Amino acid sequence: MDDDDAKDLPEQREPAVLLSGIVGSTAYGLAHAGSDLDRLGVFAVPTEQLFGLHRPAESRVTTAPDSTLHEAAKWCRLALSSNPTASELVWLPEDCYEVRTALGEELIAMRRSFVAAGPVRSSYLGYATQQFRKMVARGERGDAPPARQAKHARHLLRLLEQGVHLYRSGELRVRVADPESLRAEGERLAAEPSAAEARLAWAEDQFSRRSVLPDAPDERPATAWLRRVRLAQLAVPLGSATSTLV
Repeated sequence: MDDDDAKDLPEQREPAVLLSGIVGSTAYGLAHAGSDLDRLGVFAVPTEQLFGLHRPAESRVTTAPDSTLHEAAKWCRLALSSNPTASELVWLPEDCYEVRTALGEELIAMRRSFVAAGPVRSSYLGYATQQFRKMVARGERGDAPPARQAKHARHLLRLLEQGVHLYRSGELRVRVADPESLRAEGERLAAEPSAAEARLAWAEDQFSRRSVLPDAPDERPATAWLRRVRLAQLAVPLGSATSTLV
């Protein structure tokens, strides 16, 4: 390749962050003085990068600061499965958002299309059950610090509270209703993990009832949004390999 050919190639562009915010304990209202600050976001790769032999990475994870960014298509797939961590991005309290582009605002506006009864029940109850099993296993081994057990318990309680409220109302309430009560119950369950079985049984009963949510999520808004994202990130018009949009 000579210098003239190199000049004709489109310039490599960085992915665009469409929506991002502070998540985790800060968003839940459970942060304390030593809590980490966690960030979650959605980015879009330049569309031309999707046409090569190898697809670009779909997630970008960093520490110090703690940040997770999912590519637009991956985030949509996670949200359509009611993944609790991904889904909360479009339901954050207003003061937790840091980047809100026009396409990000569209994602927030269509957030109800991602949720459905079956995925909500499966995801939230499944993730809470994972926390319970970790508590029990580590309690039996006796190798878990009390603070770690309490953290598992808080996650369990939060997931059940959020999941049942979403299942009943169609709204994901990210900030917990009563942080002090949740902390206190978390401490109690950390000392006696088997007591969490009653909370899981309560949630299973709630999830067995009729939900206000549809049976399955509506993929059409996500598909249409992704097409708008790809068009917005298209620097080289189709049929013109050398010209770029200004």
